[in-house]
Amino acid sequence: MSADVLVVDGGRLAGQAGRPVTEVAVGVLIDAQGRFLLTSRPEGKVYAGYWEFPGGKLESGETVEQALRRELIEEIGVRIGTAHAWKSQLVDYPHALVRLNFCKVFDWTGELQMHEGQQFRWERLPVQCSPVLPGTVPVLQWLQEEASSA
Repeated sequence: MSADVLVVDGGRLAGQAGRPVTEVAVGVLIDAQGRFLLTSRPEGKVYAGYWEFPGGKLESGETVEQALRRELIEEIGVRIGTAHAWKSQLVDYPHALVRLNFCKVFDWTGELQMHEGQQFRWERLPVQCSPVLPGTVPVLQWLQEEASSA
């Protein structure tokens, strides 16, 4: 693995032999005002209460876009239009090694419904909610870089 691995909470040694990578699809939903959606991790999950972009694990045979479509219906009750593949980040958490595949989404239908009891907030930079999940931090940096170069 490259130096592009984000190691969290001391994590394990990045690239530890035999450690599987869990593929995750993540939606960066951006509304007409330029705000982005963050949701809190529900009780009972690792890092409960931390804020993140919504999404979830790919199931066998799914593409990132297929998983994102399914996860956003299941988690927050919206059907997305085009998912624009954006960036990915390998994150070494103590409990799992995950590759976060981020997609920007500018159009969706349906009202937000937090099916897992989580909270949601429409945010701008700098974000006001905390704590933010470590795997979310690079996205906030990328959004800031884009805003600075615009």
